[in-house]
Amino acid sequence: MKITRVETFLVPPRWLFCRVETDEGVVGWGEPVVEGRAEVVRAAVDVLAELLVGQDPLRIQDHWQVMSKGGFYRGGPVLSSAVAGLDQALWDIAGKTYGAPVHALLGGPVRDRVRVYAWVGGDEPGQLSEQIAAQVEAGFTAVKMNAAGATSPIPTPAETAAIVARVAAAREALGPGRDVAVDFHGRFTAAGARRVLAELAPLHPLFVEEPVLPEYSHQLAGLVASSPVPLATGERLYGRAEFLPHSPPASPSPNPTSPTPAASRRSTASPPSRRPTAPSSPRTAPSARSHWRPVSRSRSPPPTSSSRNRVGASTTTRTPTSSPTSSTRRPSDSSTGTPCAATPPDSASPSTRPPYAPPTAPATPGATPCGGTRRLLRGSGDRAARHRHRPCPRRALDLAAVGGA
Repeated sequence: MKITRVETFLVPPRWLFCRVETDEGVVGWGEPVVEGRAEVVRAAVDVLAELLVGQDPLRIQDHWQVMSKGGFYRGGPVLSSAVAGLDQALWDIAGKTYGAPVHALLGGPVRDRVRVYAWVGGDEPGQLSEQIAAQVEAGFTAVKMNAAGATSPIPTPAETAAIVARVAAAREALGPGRDVAVDFHGRFTAAGARRVLAELAPLHPLFVEEPVLPEYSHQLAGLVASSPVPLATGERLYGRAEFLPHSPPASPSPNPTSPTPAASRRSTASPPSRRPTAPSSPRTAPSARSHWRPVSRSRSPPPTSSSRNRVGASTTTRTPTSSPTSSTRRPSDSSTGTPCAATPPDSASPSTRPPYAPPTAPATPGATPCGGTRRLLRGSGDRAARHRHRPCPRRALDLAAVGGA
């Protein structure tokens, strides 16, 4: 079976239907339309029809992928509505071909009854009660109405009072056993919507639809948090991805490398520094008493011989050297091979610290200095902390962290 022809029918005042015909005589119908843009959608259907004529109508998902994602520009109300109408027609053909209703092809029904509401306008308060009474007599248990016609983005007290009065009249006509929903049509700012929602809450609306324009849907979370009134949206969203920014973000997982509370308090109490702080890892995270300082990335001239002796061999050589201040290192460093975390004296003066030289590559091929290199400590005089390089399985990551790569 092949698709032979695609036709469109414009029906006043605002409807558009499409008809997809096959060589076996099976015909499917769909409704590709955007309110007020029927002629534009009709042109889009004519363009998409070129992708369908001569193809198998039962490859519905394949056709949807080609029509929706085959071009560089995707989505939007016009293209999405054109694709939706043609998709409906293809499912109609599939149901007639297999002799089953479309809902059976999609997995079968999930309920036997669905509650629906009727539209009653609401722009004219004098006619609102009569319209609601007619819908109640027809068997509807809920109605939806406009909040207002033309209104200010931030409604004045008079406009807010008029909106509340109309909804209150609808609530009185419906009684406590039925519901009223209110459509804002995106006519308010977030501040204006928040003001009106607070006044409508005592009337218990079923929901309020589109309190803000879809471009500002990221503000819905704040409106939900500020009001008990349920909010509805989606009328002007055209794909699943457009709902993602409106979903609440996932809570971040605990970071095992976060500094201890004592270290956090100490870092906030210290004076501001332009030296970057290298990220810590579980192996190299300092203890609460290490008082470490991050190294600088500045390109300074190499230290002199005297200053090199004060800093320690870790900045200039690949092998450890003896030091009269070896007591400042933890004894476990030499026995366990864990990164060093020396403690410089509190009396170290920043003005006497020698310039920093990036570490050189280690002697062992394929090995890099241990993570302690990123926290190289510098003091003054004979109290300067030394750091011993040890082969470590880390690659160029540690060198890149200190600007040595």
